[in-house]
This record gives sequence, structure tokens and C-alpha cells, in this order.
Amino acid sequence: MGDSETQVLSDMEYPSGEYKHPAVISNDENVGGDQTTYSADTNIIMHDAPIASAEDGVKTDIGHTNVSQENLQAGVYDSSVNSNGITNHDANGSVQHASGGAVGEQPLEPDSVSTAEERLWSIVKSNSLDFNAWTALIEETEKVAQDNISKIEKVYDAFLAEFPLCYGYWKKYADHEQRLASVDKVVEVYERAVVSVTYSVDIWLHYCVFAISSNYEEPEAIRRLFERGLAYVGTDYLSYPLWDKFIEYEYSQQEWGRLATIYTKILESPNHQLDRYFTSFKELAGSRPLSEIRTAEEVSAAEASGQGVDSEVHPDDPENSVKLASAGLTEAEELEKYVAVREEMYKKAKEFDSKIVGFESAIKRPYFHVRPLNSSELENWHNYLDFIEGEGDFNKVVKLYERCLIACANYPEFWIRYVLSMEVKGSMDLANNALARATQVFVKRQPEIHLFTARFREQSGDIQEARAAYQLVHSGISPGLLEAIIKHANMEYRLGNTEEASSLYEQAIATEKGKEQSQILPMLFIQYSRFLYLVAREVEKSREVLVGALEHINLSKPILE
Repeated sequence: MGDSETQVLSDMEYPSGEYKHPAVISNDENVGGDQTTYSADTNIIMHDAPIASAEDGVKTDIGHTNVSQENLQAGVYDSSVNSNGITNHDANGSVQHASGGAVGEQPLEPDSVSTAEERLWSIVKSNSLDFNAWTALIEETEKVAQDNISKIEKVYDAFLAEFPLCYGYWKKYADHEQRLASVDKVVEVYERAVVSVTYSVDIWLHYCVFAISSNYEEPEAIRRLFERGLAYVGTDYLSYPLWDKFIEYEYSQQEWGRLATIYTKILESPNHQLDRYFTSFKELAGSRPLSEIRTAEEVSAAEASGQGVDSEVHPDDPENSVKLASAGLTEAEELEKYVAVREEMYKKAKEFDSKIVGFESAIKRPYFHVRPLNSSELENWHNYLDFIEGEGDFNKVVKLYERCLIACANYPEFWIRYVLSMEVKGSMDLANNALARATQVFVKRQPEIHLFTARFREQSGDIQEARAAYQLVHSGISPGLLEAIIKHANMEYRLGNTEEASSLYEQAIATEKGKEQSQILPMLFIQYSRFLYLVAREVEKSREVLVGALEHINLSKPILE
């Protein structure tokens, strides 16, 4: 071991088409640390990424959910599962994804499907990432079975198990339930949607619009639904459509105090429409008596204060603003001070807005899509995350990562960054939640995330899960992946299992020998020999491996060296 170990993989070459880890593989990790898309368009149906945190199950009162800090950050994915995106078991013991049954679980009914449906089902069963085939299947099902809710449910459940970020399809699913089933079924779909797409402004907007238009709930329940959604997405720079709908609703109820409270909350954070909101707030304050726009709590606090302005008013606590009013001030003076507090909040938000507007304006696609992002957008997300992490506000960090993982859900690098960021900050629950979502749903078929998981689990002492992650790559994700074999063997050596490390190489070599043509067999011999020589210090066995290699492969420069 030592400096010589860095030579082990220095001249490694990957065959054309072989998976490459973005970092350079160095044999330093033998004893130390590892270095660590689709295409389609759906008429710009916009999608979002989840951190599932909404209330489990369907509530009769759609707005009744206590949103705590824990709920804001905890997800429904089982962080102990390192598999292909399946998380829960139903009462019959079959495995279910949080969004619905996986495609392999959807039974085909030949007598009840059209030829086109059967063909498309066959395609998505063999390749569940074929987004174009999925959308074609949905269209075909809607065409030939437009009044068959069970078939519609089946196709949407299967599709959304693979693509839970697609809020536009959750909306379409809910519309079908509203047309063919019951209001309760619509609520059920929306509740599943906000679990899967919790940080989507749009899905909360659709849910709230449904709640208002269906007269399903009383005003208090509708308000609670708005508040649930805004607890997650209210500080999103592009959250103004949901705020606008909430304002519109309270205006229709002529609840001026509630309306003023909404404006006050908006003015606390940067927003694409912040100037418009401040103007609207001033218009409201100028058109209604102060007694109407103050909440009951503010009025009571003002009466109780009975004295002049306190020396300190925290702008993040609007109720403290009532202490600005004193018994000796005229209503005009009280109103001026009431507005002044909100103006200070607005100025503070504008100041922070000036720091982030460059990052925000560079986000051209804030929603999920199967098409890859361009390099400039990926770089912008990294730069934005760097900036927010430097600001030191943990809640802002978490919410920006969640926004980022809407657009960048298909990129392991951002999931890895999120996990490591949460680990550094001591939030292992969030780190494990993010890792579970990455490995079970969003990038579950990409080797990089599972190799990272293996190293992450090893460092935390969970060797069983580390081995499971490697085994998943060996057996299903990318059999024969040289990097996985090397890293797995290195881990076993670090754990003192030299024989197991050697066995991994020998099993891989035996498998590759059985192939007519193996692109990685030469490199397997080389890596195994170097492992034995530089790491295990088994010089004679290292020589035997190279001699044995000559019986199976042609002489090459790497072998001779």
C-alpha cells in the first residue's frame, strides 16, 4: 500500500460504450475513500420533483394537516430499501410503489385491450423508461376506453410509478376520476399527488382550484389546504400563481384581515412578483379601514399594548407590528406605521432578491422533463446551491435542493450533493430520505448512485447495505461493470476480507471467460494482478494471474507492462 497504489488504475481504458464514473478512479480508495435520459415532449406538460411529506392517506377534511418542520422534510420512501423503486407492501403482500403499482405488476387483459394497447403495454413492460411509449399508451387508453375508469386507473398508476414527477398527468388522472367516479376519488388522487410532487407549485394550485370549484369543503378547510401547500412552496420564487389564487379566494370571501395577512407573508421572501404584491398591499391598506385589515389578534394586541412604539419589531413576526400603534395616534398615523413595517419587510426581501435574481433568471426549465438539461443550466444550479449554502440558512438550503431536484431529478450528481450536504449538517434523516428517493425511484437504474450508496453505507458502518448496493449493480443494474468490481473488492479488503476481495475478481474473470468476446477481461486480469501486488502484497500470486491471462487474451501493451 502507499503511493504506489495510485498506479493501479492509472492506465485503465474503458471499452467503447462502457460506463464511466465522472471521477478518475484511483487505487487510493483501496485503503481510503472512493472518488466519488430520455427524450420526448408532451406539449410542455410541466413536471415537478417530490419530497413526499403530505399527510398519509385521504382526509375527509382535505385541508386538515399539521405541517411541522419534520413533515416539511421527511419523505415516504423507505431508506432501508436499496432496490428498484419499490417501497411498500399492500395487505396481500405484494409490493407497491408510493405512486401506484409498478408496470410489471399491471396485469394484461388480452380480451379487453385493443391491438395498439397490447403492443404499447408490451413495449413499456420491456422498457419502462420509454416515455414516448407511455404517453402513446395513455392516449390510446383514453381513446378506446374513455369511460372505463378501471383501465384508466391502471395505466395512470403504472405510468406514475415510473414518472411520479409528472404533475400534469396527476392532474389528468384527477380529472378522469372527477368525470367518471366520485369527489372522494379525486381527493385520493390529489393526496397521492402531493405526496409524490410535494414541492410542485402547480399540483397544489390544481388541488386548491378543485377544492374551491367542487364546493367539497367549507372555507376553513380550503384555507388549510392553501396553507398546507404554501408551507412547502410558498417561498418558491415562482410561487405567485398559488398566492394569487389564495388572494382571489379571500377577496371573494371579503376577508380583508386574512388578505392583509397573506400579503404580509408574501412580503417576507423574494418572489418574481414581489413589486406587484407590495403595490396591491398598499392599495388594500389604502382602501379599507385599519380595523378591517388587522386580524383579531392584531387588534387585541394593539389594545393591550396601550403605549407607544416598541423599540424592536421583528419583521418576520407580523403580529408584532400592531405594537406600533399607540393610543395617542390617529388612524392615519397608525396606518402609516402599519404599512411601514411591511415596507421594511419588502425592502429586506428585495435586497435578497437582488442577490439571487441572476440565478433565478438562468433557470430556463424549473420543471421536470425527460430531456437532458444543457450544461449552463446544470452549472447554474451548482452555483446557486453554493451561494445558498454559503448563506447558512438551513431551511433555504433544503428547499433549494428540493427545487433543484425537480429539474435535475435524472442527475445522480445532485442527489449525491444533497446527501452529502445533509450529512455535513447533521441531518441524517434528510440524507437517508434523499438517498432512498434517488436509489428507489429517480436514478435507480444508474450505477453511479448505487456505487455512491455503497461507499456511503460503508462509511456509516452499514456493511450489509453497502454489499447490497454493490450486489444490485453486479446482478441487475450493470453486470460486469469494472468499476463496481474494483470498488467492491477494495471495500472487502478494507474490512479485512482479502479472500473475499480476491473471490470477487476471480468470479468476474470466470464469467467473462465464458463469453465469446469480452471487452473487460484484459482489464480484469490487470486490475486483479495489481491488486494482489500493490495492495495484498501477494507477489507470486500476482505473477500467476498475469501468466494465466496470456492463455485467454492476446498480448497487449497493458499486459506487457
